[in-house]
Parts: sequence; C-alpha cells; structure tokens
Amino acid sequence: MTEHTPDDLDPTGRDLREYTDELRPAYPVVRNSQGQYVLLRHADVVAAAVDADTFSSAVSAHLQVPNGLDGAEHRAARKTLDRYFEPEVLAPFEPVFRDIARDLLGRVPNGVVVDAVREIGAQFAVRAQSAWLGWPSKLEPQLLQWMAANHAATRSGDRSRTAAVAEEFDEIIRSVLKPRRSMGDRAPNDLTTRLMHDKVDGRPLTDTELVSVLRNWTGGDLGSIALCVGVLFAYLAEHPDIQQRLGSDASDAELDAAIDEILRIDDPFVSNRRRTTRPVRVGHTDIPQGAVVKLHWTSANRDADVFGDPDRFDPQGNAADNLVYGIGPHVCPGRPLATMELRIALQETLATRLITPAVDEPAKRAVAPIGGFHRVPVVLRDRSSGERTRGRLD
Repeated sequence: MTEHTPDDLDPTGRDLREYTDELRPAYPVVRNSQGQYVLLRHADVVAAAVDADTFSSAVSAHLQVPNGLDGAEHRAARKTLDRYFEPEVLAPFEPVFRDIARDLLGRVPNGVVVDAVREIGAQFAVRAQSAWLGWPSKLEPQLLQWMAANHAATRSGDRSRTAAVAEEFDEIIRSVLKPRRSMGDRAPNDLTTRLMHDKVDGRPLTDTELVSVLRNWTGGDLGSIALCVGVLFAYLAEHPDIQQRLGSDASDAELDAAIDEILRIDDPFVSNRRRTTRPVRVGHTDIPQGAVVKLHWTSANRDADVFGDPDRFDPQGNAADNLVYGIGPHVCPGRPLATMELRIALQETLATRLITPAVDEPAKRAVAPIGGFHRVPVVLRDRSSGERTRGRLD
C-alpha cells in the first residue's frame, strides 16, 4: 500500500472511493488539509452518528433546519417535517413520478449515447421534485442550470463561489414563497403552501426557517438523485446479469434492496460534518472539543471488516449494516421519497430498455469533494431486441 501521513491530507482531484479504500486499513482516522478529523471506519462512523450529545450537528454558520439542529430542537422539527415523508402522504405522487419517468424515457431514442447523470438523472430529479413540492414547471430550466453551477462550485473548493450559488438557490425558493404569501387563501393547495402554514413545537416557521427546510429538501436532493441515477445506470450497464434479474418481475422490495446495495458499493453521498462537544478518543486518535469531524459514509460502506469484499453484491446480507441514508437521530428523513423516485426511475427504464455501456466512451468518475460519477455515457436499447443478443451482453 502507498505510504501516507494521516495528517494534512488533501483529497482534491481524487476518486474518494479509491482513496479511502487505500487509507482506511492503516489510518481509520485522518486529518485533512482543513484540519477536520475524518472517520473512515464503519464502527467509528456508526458510534459518532448515534452519539449526538458528543458529535453535534450544529456545524454550519448558516441556519440548517432540521439537519443542523440538536436535541429537543431537532426532535421537534423532525416530528413536524417527517410527516411529509410518510407512506400515505407520498402515495399520491407514485403515478405522477411514473408519468414523469415514462415521458422522459420516451424521449430517449434507442441506440444513442446519453449521459445518465445529466440527461436522465438530473431531468428526472427536477421534474419529480417540482411535482412533489408543487413548484411551477417554468422553474425547471433554472433549477437544472443551478444544479450544474452548484456542482461546479463544489468541485472548485472556492467558498465564496459556493456561497454565491447557495444564495442563488435561496432566491429561487423565495420566488416560490412570495406569491403564495400575497395570494393568501387563493394559494395552491400543495406541499409548499401546507409547509408555510405548518407549525413546529406550536409556532409557525419563519421565512428564514422555511427557506432552510426547502433548501435541505431540494438543493441537496436534486443533486443526490442525479448522482444516484448515474451510479445505478453505470453499475447495471456493467452487470447485465443483475440488470436482467431486476427487470424480470422483481418486487418493489427486491428492487429497493438492490438499489440500496448498489449505492452502498458506490455511495455518492460521501460525508456529513459534526462538531465535538467534549474531548473524545476515536480508536487511537484523541480529538479535542470543538473539532470538526467528518463521518465518511462512502468509506464506511466499503469497510472490509464489515462487508468482506466491499464490491460483492449481497443486498440481503449487507442490508443491516448499510449506511447509505445514515444512522442515528439524524438519519435521512427523505429516504422514503428518494427510494420511491429511484425505484420508479429504474422500473420504468428496465420495463422496456436494456442499459448498455457506450462503446469507447467510459464513465467519468467525480472527484473530491463529490462522489459517484461526473458523467455516465450509456446506450438504452429496446429490451425485446436486446434480449435476442443477451448471450453477447452477458
């Protein structure tokens, strides 16, 4: 293994899966060039995630509801906001998302190279999220443009640039809230309007809090769904046997388990930050009070001490230890929505198409601080004709 110092590491330009696989056996805790402690091992990430008293989520200088809250304040916010992700609330959107996926995929011709991240994942994410929130379709071009700008700013590492892009998104949210305020009882009866009238711990949310919630629900989720679609399409294109299995009357539960496992193998969510409230020892590393700690989900999900061969596809065997959506009090509240969206995107694709790699155009991985893929060129082929050449594909 290549020698590394565990301090002042800079992952810029590196594939985070490859880099953390290399580091983790010798250095389960490292310090990056920003002075943050990065936890790479599954057991350490889980222990920190469930210990919210020691590892506070109040890290950002900006208000983040609910993910930047702790204790009773966090529990009160989650009690209100988690209701929007309950099965009976999401159920009416299932046919809506399915129509969106069918329309989008119907516009993708057979035998033509498309980028699964930008041309399928991003498009589907924006349309599905807009439908869920009740946002006007005229915002779609602006949201797609923002997603591209946000990824570019994140890759640059320029904080002023990322702050400017974040403010652009907040302005998009305010442009949705403002007309609803002026319309009063005539405002559309959609999720966004209902949220504006909802209460946390007996009081309505302030405009600043509303912007924070909607930023959390959309700003992060749009990019995440696009990246997840890229990972799923890239994996299935290279594993036609698994693709065939999932396209042959797989149940929702089987498909959900397979999606979670593919995302464990190649987790695009990367990490979340915490701040220590007291000195703490992790493994052989002493971390002082007030330090910023990164819980590295991508690394933890590939820990050989837990999963053996991290690339082995075992949905049932690995499910209990899968950290794609986190663990502990800050486990991702949007998991049911993301699961539904990704399941529908795959079901509608595999119902009629085979996902095949683009010849002589390999997928391009994203590099730190982003996980997953920057670009996934694939060719969608009609399933009936593809099955006649299955021996060649397999």
